[in-house]
Amino acid sequence: MESVSHVVEEYLEMIYKLQERSGVARTSDLVKLLNVAPGTVTNTIERLEKESLVLHEPYRGVKLTEKGRRIALRVVRRHRLSERLLTDILKVEWENAHTIACRLEHVITDEVAKKIEKVLGHPRTCPHGNPIPTECGGIIEGNSLPLTEFEVGERGVIIKIVEEEPELLNYLNRMGLKPDVIFEVVEKAPFEGPITIRINGKTHALSRNVASLIRGWRVSEK
Repeated sequence: MESVSHVVEEYLEMIYKLQERSGVARTSDLVKLLNVAPGTVTNTIERLEKESLVLHEPYRGVKLTEKGRRIALRVVRRHRLSERLLTDILKVEWENAHTIACRLEHVITDEVAKKIEKVLGHPRTCPHGNPIPTECGGIIEGNSLPLTEFEVGERGVIIKIVEEEPELLNYLNRMGLKPDVIFEVVEKAPFEGPITIRINGKTHALSRNVASLIRGWRVSEK
């Protein structure tokens, strides 16, 4: 198993998430999400490329090599298992588990992660619905849709929240928007206006940006 620094792990994990979402990780996104100077990102990406962990195409973005993806998935696995441990066993609030797991993912070993997985009964997803990679690096992403693609009158079940920032999770938690919850789209305002959904008899208006971060299945497809 490759041994890398916490900083390298953090970069590879973030590139993996951006690549899964958009097909490529732009350096401007890395600057924003990692909260570091553009020069720092540029220098780090150059080092990662020399170590054959990423491929960087100027003006297009960064992608993981197979070696880089293997390491990223190990970090993602430790992170999501940590989230499960925090919420299921330690009863940490849903919206706070992500922040704490961001620290735990760099200090627990793969062997400890395996033990956590066994204690938890081999969960398939994190508390926010995102799949947990297997010990061998396999990961199954379902064919879920963002809420923005559901039409008025359609019903669906929430599968996952792709962005795990505490403020967003706290906001969604207050509305009861969590995995396995059934919803119905009751209105889509024109000109990129809000999307109104109904959950348990209550309606909530979501911005298009927030709705794009929530993915689900149409009820008929489940």
